[in-house]
Amino acid sequence: MPNNIEFSDRLKQLPPYLFAEIDKAKRAAKAQGRDIIDLGIGDPDMPTPQFIIDALTSAAQNNSNHHYALDAGMSQLRQAIADWCKKRFNITLAPDGEIYPLIGSKEGLTHLPLGIINPGDKVLIPDPCYPAYRSSVMFAGGEVVSIHLDEKNGFLPNLSEIKDAKALFLNYPNNPTAGVVSKEYLKNLIAIAKKENIILISDLAYSEVYYDNEKPLSLLEIEGAKDVAIEFHSLSKTFYMTGWRIGWACGNPKLLAALAKVKANVDSGIFQAIQVAATEALKNGDTAVKNMRTLYEDRRDTFVKALKEIGWDVPSPKATFYIWAPIPKTFKNSMEAAKAFLDKADIVATPGVGFGPAGEGYIRMTLTVEKEKLIEAAQRLKKIL
Repeated sequence: MPNNIEFSDRLKQLPPYLFAEIDKAKRAAKAQGRDIIDLGIGDPDMPTPQFIIDALTSAAQNNSNHHYALDAGMSQLRQAIADWCKKRFNITLAPDGEIYPLIGSKEGLTHLPLGIINPGDKVLIPDPCYPAYRSSVMFAGGEVVSIHLDEKNGFLPNLSEIKDAKALFLNYPNNPTAGVVSKEYLKNLIAIAKKENIILISDLAYSEVYYDNEKPLSLLEIEGAKDVAIEFHSLSKTFYMTGWRIGWACGNPKLLAALAKVKANVDSGIFQAIQVAATEALKNGDTAVKNMRTLYEDRRDTFVKALKEIGWDVPSPKATFYIWAPIPKTFKNSMEAAKAFLDKADIVATPGVGFGPAGEGYIRMTLTVEKEKLIEAAQRLKKIL
C-alpha cells in the first residue's frame, strides 16, 4: 500500500463534519443498548406520503426512466416547479433558464461557489450557520468572512456589514436559529447587494415549515432580486423526502448557468423516476404539507411547554423544526451541555458552537421525534438542569 497517500490541503482545512460526528456518538451510545432520544440531526421521522411513493413505483417500472437524465431535468418537473412557485410566492419563473433541478439543495449550494468564486474572493457567511456554506467556499478557494448573527437583531446579518465581498449566503427561515426575515429587510438587502455588486445566495429549504400562519417569504418576491440572487429549494423537509435527494435552484439565469456548467462536469442528473415523483408532490401535495405543519406545530407547543415546566425557558420558534435555546446555567458551554445531555440523559442534541463561534452559548434540538418522546426528553433533562 502506498505510504504517500494523504488528504489534500483544502480537505485538511475543514473541521470534522458536525452531523457526521453527532451520528457517530449516537451510534456508539445505541451500541451500548441505551435508549437514545435523537434531537440532533433533524431528519424527519414521518414517512414520505404514499401518493409520492406510488408515483415513484410506477415511474420506476417505465424503462424510459432508466437512462441518463438530462442535466436540466425533465420539462414537466421544471414546469411543476414554476407553477408551485407562482402559487406559493406569486413569482414568475421561466422553466427554461430560471429553474434548475438538483440532487438535493445541499449539492447545489456547495457546487455553486465552484462556478462563481475565484481563489481569494471574499464571501460573507452568517455565524452561526449550516456548516456546508463555509466548506463550499473553502473548496472553491474563497475567503470566508463571518457575519455575527445576534439574537438582539433577530439573528439577521447587520446590513452595515454587507460590503466588500463577492457573495453572501442567506438562510431564512434559519438553521440553526429558527430566525425569520421581514419583507422590509429583504428590500434593503437587495438594494445593498445591487449597490455593492454582491451575489445573494438564498437557502429556502424550510419555506414550508412555519407556524401561526406566518408564511416565509422568497427573496425572489422582492422587485429586482433576480438581478443579484439565486435561491435554493428542497423537497426534503416539505414532503418528508430527505433521502430522496431532490430540490432546485431558481433565479438569475447567469448564476444558474454557472451552476449548470459545474454540475455537467460532476453528475449525470437526477434519476427520472424521482423527478416524476417530485412532480406529483408539487402538483398534489398541499394537504400533506398542511398536515406536516400541524404535526410540527403541535410538537413545538408540547415541547416548549414541557421545557418551561422544568424551569428551562426556551423560545418558541416561528418556523423550522428547531428549538434554538440558550444553554442552561448549569453548563459552562454548549459542548459541555451536549455531552451531559447524551451521557446523563441519553439525549442527542447539537452544540451551538458546531455551527460557528457565534453559536456558543446555545444548543439546538429538533422536533423530529414523536410528541411522547419530546415529553420524555423534558423529564430526563429535569434531572440534570
